[in-house]
Amino acid sequence: METTALTLVSHDLCPYVQRAAIALLEKGVGFARVTIDLSVRPDWFAALSPLGKVPLLRVGRPDGSEAVLFESNVICEYLEETQPGPKLHPADPLARAQHRAWMEFASAILGDVWGLETTPDAAVFDGKRQAIATKFARVEAALGDGPYFAGERFGLVDAAFAPVFRYFDLFDLLADTGVFAAVPKVRDWRAALARRPSVGAAVAVDYVERLHGFLARHDAYLLRAAR
Repeated sequence: METTALTLVSHDLCPYVQRAAIALLEKGVGFARVTIDLSVRPDWFAALSPLGKVPLLRVGRPDGSEAVLFESNVICEYLEETQPGPKLHPADPLARAQHRAWMEFASAILGDVWGLETTPDAAVFDGKRQAIATKFARVEAALGDGPYFAGERFGLVDAAFAPVFRYFDLFDLLADTGVFAAVPKVRDWRAALARRPSVGAAVAVDYVERLHGFLARHDAYLLRAAR
């Protein structure tokens, strides 16, 4: 397959791909996007991805060779260090380290979301729902006046959390999970991220339909709990 200077290898529903796509869009750099089916991995993808996961960022070198980066946070950090456009991390080393830690916290929430969306079991669903609500209570305590995680400036923490919130655009139509009931700052942050053009453009227009189909294939409790 042909490569350009930057090629993001994607899957339609992967939240970690969305992080990298948002960072690329915020930086305003050109990139190609190749979407694959992870259930039928192409041979070239298996050869490039040590973990067999997306995203991958294929980086063309001036001499015509190519480097491949994997893991979304690594890709985001590389883009921050090498690409023009607005800075997405704080300049202060301590604040930057704290932001990186909150990006990992977003990954922990995504782990709970995976259980929430795939389980057919009501008890497991409720346990994951409570775990997510507890984690968002911690996020609530860390937020300031907004509209973004660190105030007026959009950053990589926002890029990490936006895909978490996107899941609930569908989940909220199916069941009252209650995970945002006691976190008004988180609710406002979620709304601000939903209005961000880069967040909207990070997924295909049929994302919600594809996610609904994913839930159906897993016999998700969410669908049986639908209002």
